Amino acid sequence: MSAEIAIDSSAKASQKAVESTMLSPRFYTTDFAAMDRLDVSALRSEWDTMMTEYEGDNNHDHFQRTPEFAQEVAERFSQVSPEMRQEFLEFLISSLTSEFSGCILYNEIFKNVENPDIKQLMRYMARDESRHASFINQSLKDFGLGIDLGDLKRTKAYTYFKPKYIFYATYLSEKIGYARYITIYRQLEKNPDKRFHPIFKWFERWCNDEFRHGESFALIMRANPHLLRGGNVYWIRFFLLAVYATMYVRDHTRPMLHHEMGLESTSYDYTVFRITNEITKQVFPVSLDIDHPAFRAGLARLFHIQTQMDAAKAQGGVWGTLRRAGWAAAGLATFVRLYFQPVQHHALPAQVRMAPAW
Repeated sequence: MSAEIAIDSSAKASQKAVESTMLSPRFYTTDFAAMDRLDVSALRSEWDTMMTEYEGDNNHDHFQRTPEFAQEVAERFSQVSPEMRQEFLEFLISSLTSEFSGCILYNEIFKNVENPDIKQLMRYMARDESRHASFINQSLKDFGLGIDLGDLKRTKAYTYFKPKYIFYATYLSEKIGYARYITIYRQLEKNPDKRFHPIFKWFERWCNDEFRHGESFALIMRANPHLLRGGNVYWIRFFLLAVYATMYVRDHTRPMLHHEMGLESTSYDYTVFRITNEITKQVFPVSLDIDHPAFRAGLARLFHIQTQMDAAKAQGGVWGTLRRAGWAAAGLATFVRLYFQPVQHHALPAQVRMAPAW
């Protein structure tokens, strides 16, 4: 990580959260009228069961810090290197921004639709994401790096996505979030000496919120099957690749974070991809062939390209700008080649809902 983005103050943390890059989480807005027209009546029984689960709110008491939390931070986190500290802070800020992005989007949909099914769902999901973001922010405040979420909402750029893009991207985001959190939790459950910060103790029940959010979008898409056919399959392929590639490159820029947990970035990422592939078979008629040598080589090349772009940015000047443009073109070409790699096709299961089993 370059020194120019070292996170050593609340202002720097906020600056990191508000930046818009290919790898940073984004804030979204959408077509609220189209969201209002959604119909989930084809899966009414499954939908009502899920709403009952949300109403039960089995995590209402989960996001409470124990008295030992601050003590563990002082005892365990103080032992990590300054470089690892920076990677972990980047991880917290990225995670907070991602969770808060969901909170904002779901709350805006809630306020702008009349459809009672969608309105109810969005209220519940905004509630959950608000808890997640606030819990992470409290850990940033332990280091004097708390982020003003109201200011972040006002200052960060928003990206417009059609509702179907929201469904594909957010479904994937929630499910891959589950896979990431449960993989970390299981690793640290087996190796508690590697748990350098207490926030990881909360990941098991936390990731089940992510799983349930993904299930909600799964029901929406399965109740509206035109979203999963024809030309939309090409969009599904795009978002699968975009989400996997972004995760791979981002994670490989933070290798010390995984090493500290006893993980290796590449094997961790492919474990998460494998879990996510198995989950997304409930909705998507295609999945990426993550074990194909060309796929693996392509992701590795994207990471190499990102490191070269970072170096060109640090160099600055005309030559640095030209180098960045050249590597950006190489990145686009690599992504296109990956997009046209053969994918795996499969039929959708009759049972729409899934239970977390990893």
